[in-house]
Amino acid sequence: MRVEIWSDVICPWCYIADTRFEKALADFPHRDQVEVVHRSFELDPGHDGTHVEPVPSFLRRRFGPQGPAMDEQVAVRARREGLDYRTDRQVGSTLDAHRLLHWAKAQGRQQRLVQLLFETNFARAESIFTHDALVALAARAGLDAEQARRVLDDPDAYLDAVREDERAAGAQGAQGVPFLVFDSRGTLSGAQPVSALRDALESAWAEHETEDTEGAVCTPDGTCAVPEA
Repeated sequence: MRVEIWSDVICPWCYIADTRFEKALADFPHRDQVEVVHRSFELDPGHDGTHVEPVPSFLRRRFGPQGPAMDEQVAVRARREGLDYRTDRQVGSTLDAHRLLHWAKAQGRQQRLVQLLFETNFARAESIFTHDALVALAARAGLDAEQARRVLDDPDAYLDAVREDERAAGAQGAQGVPFLVFDSRGTLSGAQPVSALRDALESAWAEHETEDTEGAVCTPDGTCAVPEA
């Protein structure tokens, strides 16, 4: 069974949702048979790749004087989940991070890199917006640093994959992130409680199992095929 998660690595609710989903998955009895795929979604796809600014000033500019207080409220929620959350972090373009995540998926290290990006941005308030920072994180995720740099230095590398994810999000009806699709059928939007994520996993698994048995047949000689579990 596949679970696809659209998110952005600067999205506070995505940070929280990732932790909640991991908790739900840890309790799921069929977790070893669940493939988790992280999909790209840029909250600000037109962001100037060279411009980085403190989150408080960005929020103040975007939402007015109350902007920083909004982030403080999210910080309270994150800390309730046991997460470290810094409000003095920065914000910038995440396109390169998403391109690198697609490459990491091909190397089987996507989940680890996603976690490191979230932790670096939110828990340590360190940059994830330069090639040097991303290469260092790739190395920590167990990826080859020189190959990571070559991917980042080529602006077209995995760009089509990022754009395809973003188009697919729109086709699925996603208005924002986090956005989860369970086995190409059920969807959940927003940072849902662990219980809702657990229910979605159970429901998707039940449908998955039903689908697997629909093609089973019995032949006139009395033989009934039993699909592998």
